[in-house]
Amino acid sequence: MDFTALLNTIATLFIMLIVGYIAGKIGIIDSVASKKLSGLIISIAQPALIISSLVKMQYSAENLALGLKTLALGFIVHLFMGLVAYIACIKIKNLDERKIIEFSMIFGNTGFIGIPIMESLFGDIGAFMASFIVASFNILMWTLGIAILGRKRDDIRLTWKKALINKGTVPSVIGWAIFLLPALIPSFKLPTFALSSLSYIASLCTPVSMLIIGALLAGRSMKMIFGSGKVYYLCAFKLIIIPLLVCVLMKLMGFSDMWILFATALTSMPSATSVSMLAELYDISPGFSAQGVGTSSLLSIATMPCVIWVAQKIIEL
Repeated sequence: MDFTALLNTIATLFIMLIVGYIAGKIGIIDSVASKKLSGLIISIAQPALIISSLVKMQYSAENLALGLKTLALGFIVHLFMGLVAYIACIKIKNLDERKIIEFSMIFGNTGFIGIPIMESLFGDIGAFMASFIVASFNILMWTLGIAILGRKRDDIRLTWKKALINKGTVPSVIGWAIFLLPALIPSFKLPTFALSSLSYIASLCTPVSMLIIGALLAGRSMKMIFGSGKVYYLCAFKLIIIPLLVCVLMKLMGFSDMWILFATALTSMPSATSVSMLAELYDISPGFSAQGVGTSSLLSIATMPCVIWVAQKIIEL
C-alpha cells in the first residue's frame, strides 16, 4: 500500500473542496448548478468510472475470483455497518434525523471518492475491486437504504426494479461483460480510443464531486458545519468507529493484510452524496443531510489517513 500516494490524494481532494467552497460563496456554483453537476456525475461520469475501472484489468480466472470475493465482501460489510448503525441510532428521537444518520453511517462515497482513493492505495487492482463494491452499494442502497428512509412513510416504496436496474448496477454489468469477453473471444481488446474516452469522462468524478461538496458547505454557516452534536455523532461512527471495528474483526477472523486494509479504507469514506439527493427527493431533513455529507467529507480528509495508519498498526500486532 502506497501511503504517500494516499496523502497526496487527500491533499488534492482538500484543495478541490476549498475551490468548490469559494465557487459556492461567490455564486459560481449555486443550487441549480450543483444539481446539474450532480446529474452529470451520477448519469455519465460515475458509470464511465465504473466501466473504466473494470475494463482496465486484464481478464484472468484469478481476477474474476478476486472480483466475486470483493462483491461478497461488499454485501457483508454493508450489512454489518447496517447493524451497527441501527444500534447506534436507536435512541435518536427525531425520526427523520434518525433515518438520515442511520443511512449516512451505512453508505459511504465508494464511487466518486472511493475508487480514486483505492487506486491511489492499491493501484489498478484497487480501482477494480472498488468497482465491485459499487455494485453491492447500489443494490443495498435501493433495498436496505430505501427501507430505512421509508419507515412510517407510505409514499416511499421498496422495489426490486430499482435495486437491480440503477445507475450503479447497469454500468457494472456492462463493465463485467467487457471484462469477461476475452474468456469467450481471446483476441478481443477494447479499442484505445474507447478506453481513452472512458478514462477522460471518468476523470470528471473526483474534481466535480469535490467542487459540489465544497459548494454544499458554502451554503451552511460555520456554526452549522461544526456546531451540531448529532453530526459529530454521525461522523464519529462513520469515519472512525465503524472502520476500526471492521479492521479488528477482520484481524481476529484471520483475513490477509490486503483485505483488512482494503475494507478499512472502504468503510472510512465520508457519507455518500446520494444521502442528500434522496433526502431532498423525499423531503427528509434535506438541510441536515447536506450538513452530514459536507461535514463528514471535510473531516474525512483528516480522519482517513489516521484510520488507515491505525489499521496498519493493528495488522502488525
